[in-house]
Amino acid sequence: MYFIDVQGTLIDDIHRRPIEGACKFIDHLNDKGIPYMIVTNNTKHSSSDFMKQLQNLGFHFSKENYLDPLMVLEENVKVHRIAAYGNSEFIRVVEQMGYSLDYTNPEAVLIGIKKGFTNEEYADMIGFILKGAQLVGMHETTVYAKDGKRYPGVGSILKMLSFAAGCSYRVVGKPSDAFYTKAKDLLSNQTDKEVSFKEITMISDDMRGDLVGIQNLGAKGVFVLSGKFKNVDEVLPNLPIEQHPSLICRDVSQYDNNYIGVGA
Repeated sequence: MYFIDVQGTLIDDIHRRPIEGACKFIDHLNDKGIPYMIVTNNTKHSSSDFMKQLQNLGFHFSKENYLDPLMVLEENVKVHRIAAYGNSEFIRVVEQMGYSLDYTNPEAVLIGIKKGFTNEEYADMIGFILKGAQLVGMHETTVYAKDGKRYPGVGSILKMLSFAAGCSYRVVGKPSDAFYTKAKDLLSNQTDKEVSFKEITMISDDMRGDLVGIQNLGAKGVFVLSGKFKNVDEVLPNLPIEQHPSLICRDVSQYDNNYIGVGA
C-alpha cells in the first residue's frame, strides 16, 4: 500500500508535466488492485481543480485516492478571522472556503507557500503572533522549488517565526501525524480493514518534509531524486542514520520497474 507525493514525484517542478513513468506507475497500482493515496501539499488550487488537473495530465485515480491540506483545513483551523499569507490563488481559495481575511486583529496566522515573502510581511506575522494569534502552516515543506531554484518552504518559515516570536505552531498537511492518520484512514476504506503504518510505503522527493515524519510512524520511505534534490549528498549527510529512507530511486519509474507489488 502506498502514499504518493505529487510535486517532484509524479509531476516535475518546472513544467508541471508528468515525470517519466509516473502515469504508468499509477496505472500499475490500479491494474494490480494495490491501495494507494495521492497525498499532496497542494494549496494553490482548490482540491477539485487540482485533482482535475492531474487527471487531465493522464493520472487515472478517483477522489477516494486523493488528499490535500485544504480538505482538512476546517478540522484544524476552527477560528474565523485569519491573516493568510501565500500566493494569490491560495488566499482566494481560503476566502472562498468561508474564512474572513483579517490583517488587523486575526485569530490565526495561516502560512501557505509563496516565492517572494517580504520582510514587511514577516514583521506583520510576528506582530500578530505576539498579540496572541495562532501560528498555523498549511504544510511543513522544507524547500520550495520554483523556476529552477530552491526557496525556503513553509516549514522553514514556520521555524523562523516560531523562533522569532517564541511560539509553537501547528501543521495542517504533511508531515503532520494528523494528516497522515487521515490518509491512512482513507486507505483503510479502500481495503475494508484497519491499515497500520507499517503496511504503508511512501514515495516522495522531500526527505525531511515528507518521509522522516511518516517513517517515525512506522512506514517505509522511498526517496526519489526527481524533484527538489538530484543528489543524495545534499540531504542524507545531514540526517541521522535512523532517519535514512528504506530505498533511494532515480524516479517512480525505477521503483515501478523493480519493486512494484513487493510487500504491498
